Amino acid sequence: MRPGAQHARSLVHRGRSLGADVRRRWAAFGALWRRSLQLRVVVSTLALSSSVVFVLGMVLQTQITTRLLAEKENAALVQTEISVKIIERELLGVDPVSDTLKSKLASALTKLTTPGFREAPQDYAEAGAFTPVLADSRSLLDPTSNQPTSVGPYYEVPLELRKEVEGGGWASQNTTVTRENGRTPIYVIGAPVRSAGRALQLYLVFPLTAEQRTIDVVQSTLFVGGLVLLLLLAGIANLVTRQVVRPVRQAAEVAERFADGKLEERMSAVGEDDVARLADAFNEMAGSIQNQIQQLEEFGTLQRRFTSDVSHELRTPLTTVRMAADVLHASREQFPAGLARSTELLVNELDRFEVLLADLLEISRLDAGVADLSVESVDVRSLVDRSMAAVRVIAHKAGVPIQVDMPETEVVADIDFRRVERILRNLLANAVDHSEGRPVEVRVAEDAESVAVTVRDHGVGLRPGQEELVFTRFWRADPSRNRQTGGTGLGLAISLEDARLHGGWLEAWGETGVGACFRLTLPRRPGIELTGSPLPLDPTGRWQLPATTPAPPALAEPDQQYPPEPPEIADPQRATVAAGAKRQEEEM
Repeated sequence: MRPGAQHARSLVHRGRSLGADVRRRWAAFGALWRRSLQLRVVVSTLALSSSVVFVLGMVLQTQITTRLLAEKENAALVQTEISVKIIERELLGVDPVSDTLKSKLASALTKLTTPGFREAPQDYAEAGAFTPVLADSRSLLDPTSNQPTSVGPYYEVPLELRKEVEGGGWASQNTTVTRENGRTPIYVIGAPVRSAGRALQLYLVFPLTAEQRTIDVVQSTLFVGGLVLLLLLAGIANLVTRQVVRPVRQAAEVAERFADGKLEERMSAVGEDDVARLADAFNEMAGSIQNQIQQLEEFGTLQRRFTSDVSHELRTPLTTVRMAADVLHASREQFPAGLARSTELLVNELDRFEVLLADLLEISRLDAGVADLSVESVDVRSLVDRSMAAVRVIAHKAGVPIQVDMPETEVVADIDFRRVERILRNLLANAVDHSEGRPVEVRVAEDAESVAVTVRDHGVGLRPGQEELVFTRFWRADPSRNRQTGGTGLGLAISLEDARLHGGWLEAWGETGVGACFRLTLPRRPGIELTGSPLPLDPTGRWQLPATTPAPPALAEPDQQYPPEPPEIADPQRATVAAGAKRQEEEM
């Protein structure tokens, strides 16, 4: 690479780094600006104060400068009038065409610079030091300078001023000249001088060095004073703002701790000002909320205790009724047709009642926060197989094929085998219920941090806003629909809590007439925080895995069709529900 190109690339890289650093600092300042009321008040006060101090400084500087120059001009005018009289008296009898004109002019100027003459008239020295210049514009040009005959630094007189004075009038002008000590501001005033019937020009050059030093001192004093004033204003604004912001910050901190569950937090109310009234109002509100929350907690505790107690107490009579119902069901062939059918309905409802009791006990444990996980390394594919086997009978009865797509290798995760199997079983049973006879699709995928299972049906779907309602206890999208599984209405609610216990997600998607999809995402190991899922939640028109995952084989392969032909069972629905109830009872 050429050195020039490498240097250019290095400059571009530095420019980009600098730009990124500036944007990062600007973003940090913007965040601080949005969060800090004190910063906004102090900066606003400084901005407004700076404007006021700047305007005030400019006005003061202008007034002082104008006053100094006005006094200088008045004194210079008086000095010029005195000097003109002296020069006219000294040159009263001078011959303008004499060869000694220049020496006589120099002698006349000497009178002006003689201390005696400067002290004699009143107010003579008020104008300060000056340099006189006397010139004869009508004389022949001086061969040495190519200028009219003159005495003094005639070159410092501006050309415009010369023309006005040569025309017979008084004139003055501020300008700057270059001298040995650098650029020097001067004030030049000129006047015509009558001598022997011929007008000469007198110019007095007043250096403004002292005035410039005075103006510089004024400027520096105003700048330092303004800076000190701004710092004092910033300190005062910061102090005053802190007195207002500090109680607000304390109120925010107390409110945050109160929101975190520390219901005993209160603000300190001192005095009788607005802040004290705010603290009193906040404390009253916090006390009222605390009392209401305690009442709700007590009510919730009583409700959970009631649910748990009722569920436990019902198990004994339910066992007795079950035994009697089993005896009646075993002898149903001896009964008339109507009585035999009633016996079958009784047994089916008892099965559903047992499942409902088991779900109530489980939901009460989850509400009480006493549920725990029994984690072990499990192949998620085996859980999917077991869950599909549990719903095989009802799926066959409903005519709903289940299509599965799983990796050929193991999908291992550290999970609670029983709870995850219950989640999958509930999702499959729910999909069969709402599939309208169309296939149910199950997909399994994994990545480095998580495993995911989706259960998709092509049935009635969900209306907008029902994605969260499906996990509500006893909620049904259409209460008039006939259910295939005779569920309790608690399955999805328990499944959601089981997923949360694992630190995972259980999400729903649906579209009316298109179907619904439930996605279970679990971390591969406890403690991993999920940031994404290996499977999409919205499968509409894109049932493909992410680009980083190999494409799965096509769905609905012949060797992956579920369910296979079930064995002959006198009552498939009763057998499946009874088996599910027995399994849950053993797990409890």
